[in-house]
Amino acid sequence: MTIPLRAAWNVPRTRRANRAIAEIRIHVSRHMKMTDDEDLWIDEAVNHAIWSRGMQHPPRKIRVVCTREEGFPIEVKLLEA
Repeated sequence: MTIPLRAAWNVPRTRRANRAIAEIRIHVSRHMKMTDDEDLWIDEAVNHAIWSRGMQHPPRKIRVVCTREEGFPIEVKLLEA
């Protein structure tokens, strides 16, 4: 899934990468129809991709793969092309 991170650019520039991670959580929980008892796990590679150009310049969008398995948290991993 491609996650637009445009909302991260509407906050102060010192909060952009933090907001981008929050937008990933919001987008995945909405589109995967996450319930209250489910957890969300974001891979370290996604975090590195967001922070690769620093806090002030996160990417405008990011492509990830989301998987759900019984008894495990929803996993968000970077799409490897």
